[in-house]
Amino acid sequence: MPRRRDDLFGNANTSWTPDETRSEPRLWIRRLAIWPEPGAAPIRDISFRPGLNIVWSRGVRETTGEQDGVIGHGSGKTLLCRLIRYCMGERRFAPDDQRALIGVKFLEGNVGAEIMLDGTCWTILRPLGHRQRHVAVPNGDLDAIVVGEHSHTGMGPFITAVESAFFTPESIALVPGKYGWLTELAWLTRDQECGFNRVLDWRDPSSGSESPVGNLRTEEAKLFALRVFLKAMTPEERALDDEIKEMETERDRTKQEAGHRMWEAEQTKKRLANELGLNEEDLQGPLAVDASKQAARRQFAEVASVSSSSGHVDPAPIREELSKAQTEERTLGERLAEMRARIDEKDRNVSRMEKEVFGLALSTNEEETPACPICEVPIDRALAEGCKLSHKLVDLESIREKRENHRKALSDEKLSLTTLREDLFQTEQKYNQARTRTTELDRQLKAVEQTRDGQADAWYQARRMVDDAARYEQLLEAHTSASNSLEALNRRLEEKREQMALFRERQRQLFTKISGIFDHIVQQLVGSDATGSVRLTGNGLELKLHFGGDRSTPGTNCIKILAFDLTALCLSTEKNAQIAPFLIHDSPREADLDLEVYHRHFRFVRGLQERFAQPLFQYIVTTTTPPPSELMNEPSMRQMLCGAPAGERLLCTDL
Repeated sequence: MPRRRDDLFGNANTSWTPDETRSEPRLWIRRLAIWPEPGAAPIRDISFRPGLNIVWSRGVRETTGEQDGVIGHGSGKTLLCRLIRYCMGERRFAPDDQRALIGVKFLEGNVGAEIMLDGTCWTILRPLGHRQRHVAVPNGDLDAIVVGEHSHTGMGPFITAVESAFFTPESIALVPGKYGWLTELAWLTRDQECGFNRVLDWRDPSSGSESPVGNLRTEEAKLFALRVFLKAMTPEERALDDEIKEMETERDRTKQEAGHRMWEAEQTKKRLANELGLNEEDLQGPLAVDASKQAARRQFAEVASVSSSSGHVDPAPIREELSKAQTEERTLGERLAEMRARIDEKDRNVSRMEKEVFGLALSTNEEETPACPICEVPIDRALAEGCKLSHKLVDLESIREKRENHRKALSDEKLSLTTLREDLFQTEQKYNQARTRTTELDRQLKAVEQTRDGQADAWYQARRMVDDAARYEQLLEAHTSASNSLEALNRRLEEKREQMALFRERQRQLFTKISGIFDHIVQQLVGSDATGSVRLTGNGLELKLHFGGDRSTPGTNCIKILAFDLTALCLSTEKNAQIAPFLIHDSPREADLDLEVYHRHFRFVRGLQERFAQPLFQYIVTTTTPPPSELMNEPSMRQMLCGAPAGERLLCTDL
């Protein structure tokens, strides 16, 4: 039977129920070995056990008593933590510069681990240098694999096995990024660079781990993942929450629709009352629809009783006659334009011909007594005196005949012009008459169409009132339907919220339980006068430590995170926990953390493992500060390192 220490948590009821049917942790590392090359002896071969495992990086004075010596830093304890993480699935084991130095020093080097998962030993082998052979197989022989040529499997099989052991596909889907195990591993093995000041700081970019939590940029995302691991958010609760949000969206839409339908119905009612000559008071209550429909039908019947024999004139004959009149007007207008152009042309011809007649008269007189064109001496004189330049006289008869013909042509042109002007006058009279008729027919057509359109408008207006009355009825029915749907949605929402209240109550009980364990761990670390609490608020995860008041210093923040992680370690031992019972703290003594508190932390973990016949968890802690004296030897002390000489470091060499 397991051996208990019932005073570990005092007499308080924390509702913590470890699964003591198990004989070992569900997940723990049994061995870590580092080989410089295949076939060589390992330069480190470290065995671990369930429960507390201490890796101490001691200084020279702590081993020789010298006052001057090498400090305990730089021995490789952080690299050891990262190699364990590397063997558990993380992509990188060091920052780029350090990884490059190790790769050059151990070109064919490997790191291997034996990791127990639900009783199955998983054999892990990963390269330190240029080789890209990653092996993860169950029940393998690590020493044989490192010298053999086992095929590359990648870390996928191991990661899948861990996730299948601790998560359901639905719970993994809840984790932001859907990296269930690698995200939880980041929490359980937080970077030393992140320190112990913020509970949700797990990975620092400078560590070069390439953990998927680097993509969780917000505190909300990491807190949500933590809630999934703690089972403070289950797939059922998330599905219900999504359903409630969808129903709330549908409720808001239905409420908006109901309001819009009522507003539209009110506007339609006002329009009906105004155009049907009713009072809005007449359109109240259940009879409002019938009253509006009856009034609209009466008005429509009155308009529809007007027939074609009651003054209605068909505009088609007038439109046809108007078209003919417009054609005649257009034809006459074209003739007028043509006649005016011809008259203008004849006016110019008559004017030109009159000038030519005058010129011919002058020419006759000149030709009767012609002068020499060169010396201007009369021709008869030049002939008499014997001018040698002019000896031929002009034909006067021909000139006179030409003048008479021109005068006759001028007379004919004037007569034609007079005739054209008489035709123009008559055409203008016809055009004016045609234009007057066109105007009159157009006026008649517009009057007839206006009368017809007025009757059509009245008909359509009456028809629209009938349609509006029907629309009013439809709007009221739509509003009633939306209101009924809204009431049904509110009832369903209330039922879903009652179901959600059960989840909230379960969540409240869970955090009451977490807070209770946290409180007792705080008392174990600080003293019986201290109290602690864990609350999930709208601002995130709130860790409180009261010791003579609310304390919030770097030292007390470190205590809070130590206590919270140890609380999670306790919860990980319960049945069906989604938290792996595995925790690494790399140099957790932060800031001004009191040495007594630091030692109490070690003693608490030792007491926790003594609660069981076989510890159900594994806690690996590296430290530069010496642990309590009673824990400085095996089985708690698993490895001692030193910053110098080089052979005392993790890799037994200078890089």
